[in-house]
Amino acid sequence: MINTIIIDDEKSCLEAVSIILNNNFNSIKIIGEANSVKSGIELLKKEKPELLFLDIDLGDGTGFDILRAIDCKKIKVIFITAFHEYAIKAFKFSAFDYLLKPLKASDLIATVNRVIEESLDKDYSDKFDAMLSNFSSVHPKLKKMVLKTSDKIHVVNINDIIHCKADNTYTTFFLVTGKKIVVSKPLKKYEEMLSDNGFMRVHQSHLINLNYIQHLNKQDGGILVMSDNSEIPVSYQQKQALTKYFESL
Repeated sequence: MINTIIIDDEKSCLEAVSIILNNNFNSIKIIGEANSVKSGIELLKKEKPELLFLDIDLGDGTGFDILRAIDCKKIKVIFITAFHEYAIKAFKFSAFDYLLKPLKASDLIATVNRVIEESLDKDYSDKFDAMLSNFSSVHPKLKKMVLKTSDKIHVVNINDIIHCKADNTYTTFFLVTGKKIVVSKPLKKYEEMLSDNGFMRVHQSHLINLNYIQHLNKQDGGILVMSDNSEIPVSYQQKQALTKYFESL
């Protein structure tokens, strides 16, 4: 059985999560419910759940206040939130599961099925650190992202990424340290996440951090030389956008 706690200050949402779980998952046991930061902290100190459904906006604070007060590194958290673009980006950057209000039973069921397939006995410390760092930022640009490979979870400072290269459904991240991280997700996913954080897709296979451009060789359609001396081709379609960026400096 997967011991589970639900924390939400909206009674209707709390009840909906409980009903959907009870009706669809014999392997999940709800061992407690709370509706505030204070009661949530007390409940988590008393119980040791494996799975936590956590609302972001609570009457006396936020779900992150609970995460800062409790050692949750061994708890799988599924966040519940009303739509907020920045919050959703932070979840994606930190590789956390989330559900949007108003809740859809199909979304909750799909998310829980995915969680059940994973090993719940993990240490989520790095992911929580990335999440809290992103949400503590006073400006809309996120700071860290989580990259999951087959054997590790990497927490990377976004400013340390020089460029990313596509290879079919894989993406390789090139870091300022010289390290390379290969993840089994397409470049398009990361283009959507990083485009508001100083990155530009200059070629079908290349996403670059604009802060690490050394120079542009105009011959042969355009070749960008990055700070690690890598040479990045610029597509004809993106050459104009890149020229506008240089003109704006």
